[in-house]
Parts: sequence; C-alpha cells; structure tokens
Amino acid sequence: MRLNLRDIIHAPGSSLPFDFQMDLTQLELYGQRPAAEPVRVTGTVRNMAGALQLEGTASSRLHLTCDRCGKPFLREMSVPLDTLLATELEDEENDEIVLLEGTELDLDDLAQTEFILGMDTKNLCSEDCKGLCPRCGADLNLGPCGCKPEADPRLAALAQLLDDSAE
Repeated sequence: MRLNLRDIIHAPGSSLPFDFQMDLTQLELYGQRPAAEPVRVTGTVRNMAGALQLEGTASSRLHLTCDRCGKPFLREMSVPLDTLLATELEDEENDEIVLLEGTELDLDDLAQTEFILGMDTKNLCSEDCKGLCPRCGADLNLGPCGCKPEADPRLAALAQLLDDSAE
C-alpha cells in the first residue's frame, strides 16, 4: 500500500490514519510459511511540529512448528511500528528515519520488514517444552521414555568399576 502524505506534510497537527491487510503467505522462513493468515496493519501518521511520526501495529496469527518437539501450534504476533519519516535526509548515516518517495510512503515494505524482523528465530510450543528423546524419538512432554540414561563419557571408567563390583 502506498500512502500519500501530501496533505499532512506541511500541516502541523494533522494526521492520516491507515488500516489494511498484507499478504505474506508466500514468505518462506526456515523452510516454512508461517504467515498463512493476512497481516493486519493499522496506525496513524502524524505531523508533529513539522516532523512526521508513524505509529501503528502489524499483527497476525502465525502457524508454526515447535523447534523441540515438532508439533504444529498457533501464536498471535503483534509488532509495533514506530518510525520517523522525512522527505530528505541531512545526515546520510541515520538509519532510523525512513525517506519518503516524493510525498508517498511504501507502507507495505516498511510493515513487512518490521514484521519479519520481529519474528522469533526459535519457536517453542511452550516455555517448558521438553522436546524429543535424542535416542528413541519419544515426545518427552507426554512422559519419560524407556531409554536408560547415557553415562557421561568422562565418568565411563568409574561406571565400569561400579559394574565390576556389582558382579
């Protein structure tokens, strides 16, 4: 969505609201397509004493797979959008100010970038997810598996002494 800010650029105190849906279903991250539902982007651009301030949110429900146990789950995600806009930059090194294209802002690009950067790199179905047994593959969230605990290789000599004395 291209947002034309011509009416508020030179009018301190004015604002322009926005509300649209963005389709990120084709976005592939780590071999998955988590944004199976539209991302709703809402907010307002305000002219505050000659400075344009964009405030809003980008939110959606993500379809994810747990990185520990492999189960699919849903997670609500909401990312704040808060940035300054300018028609020209005096300081070329300022990364926090978004430059307008004439009087227009490419809101899709801004919202998509913030939404993707706000995503977690590790997705867990719950904070206390125990994952899978590395030997038998049993889901440890359902209970302990039948595998015998593996001895620490550094203590293998002591374990062998205990086994010898038990015989």
